[in-house]
Amino acid sequence: MSEGNKTLVTKFVLTGLTQRPWLQVLLFLLFLIIYLTTLVGNLGLMALIWKDTHLHTPMYLFLGGLAFADACSSSSITPRMLVSFLDKTAEISLAECITQFYFLASSATTECFLLVVMAYDRYVAICNPLLYPVVMSTRLCTHLISISYAIGFLHPLIHVSLLLRLTFCRSNVIYYFYCEILQLFKISCNDSSINALMLLIFGAFIQISTLMTIIISYTRVLFDILKKKSEKGRSKAFSTCSAHMLSVSLYYGTLIFMYVCPASSLAEDQDKIYSLFYTIIIPLLNPFIYSLRNKEVIGALRRILQKKKKITGQYH
Repeated sequence: MSEGNKTLVTKFVLTGLTQRPWLQVLLFLLFLIIYLTTLVGNLGLMALIWKDTHLHTPMYLFLGGLAFADACSSSSITPRMLVSFLDKTAEISLAECITQFYFLASSATTECFLLVVMAYDRYVAICNPLLYPVVMSTRLCTHLISISYAIGFLHPLIHVSLLLRLTFCRSNVIYYFYCEILQLFKISCNDSSINALMLLIFGAFIQISTLMTIIISYTRVLFDILKKKSEKGRSKAFSTCSAHMLSVSLYYGTLIFMYVCPASSLAEDQDKIYSLFYTIIIPLLNPFIYSLRNKEVIGALRRILQKKKKITGQYH
């Protein structure tokens, strides 16, 4: 095809998760419930942390920051996916596509650094408990959260600027449920090898460096627990770390399979499952992972409910 005959594509059609019409309504209902639960879980956890003074500690400030990142991550993908379930002809513009990628990448990058900060918080709390109130001051916590979000804001701009140099003419169909950046490379008219290389370099650097920092922190925590703590102390330390370690394992496992392992090693359906897991399922699970076995969160929820019950009783 000559350059003059190429038709540039500015709107795309997302194929979604399945081409089976009979599944569309069922999937729409399922993911609507998942999305609403995700918002209630994450925003509810943020509100609980804000309302209850007992939760105004570094660990819960970081958890509130993580909950907001999860809510943003899910909101960047799910609403548009719900539209695709009901209207397969609905198009998404190139600007909307890049915006969707930006917010998802921003949330994902922020989450990586917040997980590092949370690991550092647990390291100080368990290995240096006497210094914890001094080291983890409110000012430092605010700075760490701000830096995590600043890196999350800036990092995707590199990939967006590289995306803007590409043109699309091969097809307007993206065989995915959102504007995944690797899928955009496939339908580009230009050579996207530089884009793919930069994605691999930054993705590997961010994911591997943050994961190694978390592993080092928790290795030191583990040795400290085994050396110094009583049986009761060990149990409490393990319980405070287990939720974070589970969240880290789920999140980094899917990200590394997606963006660090060679793309050719993943089948298309398997690739979609990994994407679905880290964009939609993990934001759903995180508030429950951190809350269900957390006595302080459950206690805060009970106090809020009791206050509301007393206020309601006064009016009756």
